[in-house]
Amino acid sequence: MGDLPESTISRFTFWSTDLDSESADRRRRSHTMRPGDLFAAHFLNHKTPGASAQIAEQLSKDGLVTVAGLATRDAVRSFASRIMTISAHRDSDSDGLTTIRCIPRHADRPGFAGLGNGELDPHTERSGLPHPPRLMLLVCSRPADRGGECLLTDGRSVHADLLHHKGGEAADALSLPRTAYFGAGDGHAAQVLSPHSGGRMAIRLRFDALARWSPMVQPHLPDLKAAALRYQQPLRLKPGQGYLLDNERWLHARTAFTGDRVHWRALGDPRFALAPGFTPSLHSARTEVLSWA
Repeated sequence: MGDLPESTISRFTFWSTDLDSESADRRRRSHTMRPGDLFAAHFLNHKTPGASAQIAEQLSKDGLVTVAGLATRDAVRSFASRIMTISAHRDSDSDGLTTIRCIPRHADRPGFAGLGNGELDPHTERSGLPHPPRLMLLVCSRPADRGGECLLTDGRSVHADLLHHKGGEAADALSLPRTAYFGAGDGHAAQVLSPHSGGRMAIRLRFDALARWSPMVQPHLPDLKAAALRYQQPLRLKPGQGYLLDNERWLHARTAFTGDRVHWRALGDPRFALAPGFTPSLHSARTEVLSWA
């Protein structure tokens, strides 16, 4: 497990839940918002004068921007290059973009679920790095025949939920340093919630086989996962549509699908100043989920 001593590794264990019941809950929640609401609420025309500044402002405020009109791979890369310094990695192609589609030989490998056609749990992209890329752009090239819906969770709502639940015990425990280990042997020991100066907070999370947990946080994992699923919002992308998110605030997921679903993804760091994480909500996020019903 990288540079962690054996005594430290032994404190971390895997954790699992009843996936069938969670999947049913997720399907019910995916219909609590009308299709397109999230896309319309965060949409910016990236072709208008001054669009880059507007995108930077909206990412600072909401952590999420939706876009359209990116019909080709070249258009996706051109737009991504305006906004971020693209980071190449294990799955990316020579231009720095990653083609997200089902590759059967990868489907059951830990850490490769995004290249299968199964359901994905809410997660932070590249959570096993010491410094995950700050931005993620995902654009639809070809939707699935069935399923494959994007699901986004605002980490600000998750944090507010945990903060106002059971006296904030979960939020406190999940902020303890080095209580989670994300990744394989070259992964990183971190924590789910990371406080920053000015009262800001960042979230880092995954629930798959590459997540290990300290016994100090294991009692709070059911509440954490319930919150991460409770605030999921569906985003049904058409060809050329996509979203750009702050990877320290928003968690992303996907429903299972059939057919040749193809998306393009870019990861990187912003070409503009972006304060770490998000400003915590001053009210309980539970009022927000009720308003979606």
